[in-house]
Amino acid sequence: MELWEIILESLQTLSLNKLRTGLAMLGIVIGIGSVIALISLGQSTQQSVQSQIQALGSNLLTIFPGSQNQGVVRGAAGGQTTLTYDDAKAIMTSSQITDVANVAPQVGRREQITGGSSNTNTQVLGVTDAYAQVTNTSVSMGSFISSQDVDSLGRVAVLGPQVVSDLFGAGSNPVGQSIRINKISFRVIGVTVSKGGTGFANRDDVVYVPLTTAQQQLLGIDYVNSISVSVKSANLMTDAENQIGYLLLARHKISDPTKADFSIISQSDILNFASQTTGVFTALLSGIAAISLLVGGIGIMNIMLVTVTERIREIGLRKALGAKKKTIITQFLTEAIILTFAGGVLGMVLGIALSLLISNIISLPFTLSFGAIVLAIVVSGAIGILFGWYPAKRAADLSPIEALRYE
Repeated sequence: MELWEIILESLQTLSLNKLRTGLAMLGIVIGIGSVIALISLGQSTQQSVQSQIQALGSNLLTIFPGSQNQGVVRGAAGGQTTLTYDDAKAIMTSSQITDVANVAPQVGRREQITGGSSNTNTQVLGVTDAYAQVTNTSVSMGSFISSQDVDSLGRVAVLGPQVVSDLFGAGSNPVGQSIRINKISFRVIGVTVSKGGTGFANRDDVVYVPLTTAQQQLLGIDYVNSISVSVKSANLMTDAENQIGYLLLARHKISDPTKADFSIISQSDILNFASQTTGVFTALLSGIAAISLLVGGIGIMNIMLVTVTERIREIGLRKALGAKKKTIITQFLTEAIILTFAGGVLGMVLGIALSLLISNIISLPFTLSFGAIVLAIVVSGAIGILFGWYPAKRAADLSPIEALRYE
């Protein structure tokens, strides 16, 4: 029997019981669709995180307080209050540091903001005028925080586009209007250009105020949460990190570098960590989704075993008329492969549709992994062979006489 005849006969056999065939494919469709959608979602998340980090520039160092050994316990970076505004000023003005272009200390906390007739809960960042240059932040209207605002403890604020939309309505010009933070009135002097993002990483959902104002009037603190440092060139990152490290050790009177009460992290470190984290997350989700492929494969094997049982007399008649064992195996194996391959194609379509839908809902870039599509097609074919072999082998091993006697 020619292969095309076997394929045609397999299609006819599968079409005789459409409901059973559809249910057999369902597990494969869901499994393949889930794997493609989750891999695509993971890659979209990774791309979004990377783009937000890279938007800050490749020559950025961030200094966090903490990481000081306390007995046998090592504190987490950012968990202490060891950095000050004076540290940031020293980094910028010290003659020991030659590779730094600009320094931007900052403090931040989420606060309830009121403006107009609305209110919102958002991140309030206390920054200096250097913040805009260091983090590539620009304004679409008005102006940013100035050095005079910082020196005079000015009660001025720059809003992100999302805050403007929440308080005054999309497309509004809030410059000159007032908002209240912790019952303190601030005059809006500017609106930043939209940079996007989601959740706590949304740089559009931020209110910027002068650093000194945030420290003394809003938060009542004398330290900073972090210090961002712009290096003159990406090639000087290591030198700048060493220069800053030695300066801060001297200022904090620490002789042993292993006991430093601060951590210096580069953009590449953050990018690598973010990529590893999202990669592990994607792999975990894909592994969970792959379980449904196993379930779908077992379902196909069960359906094929039922089919073999129903067609025992047919198998016996074929073998009595001279059908070879190889032909019987090929027949049932072809049916299993057609089931899984068709399920794989439908699952691929479902996965792409889900990926596009989820990306639009949560505002992530749509990323389609062609590797995942190829893998889905290969896996679906492999499942057909793997789970179709046993029923096919069982059918081929039947004795013609016993099969003809079967009722």
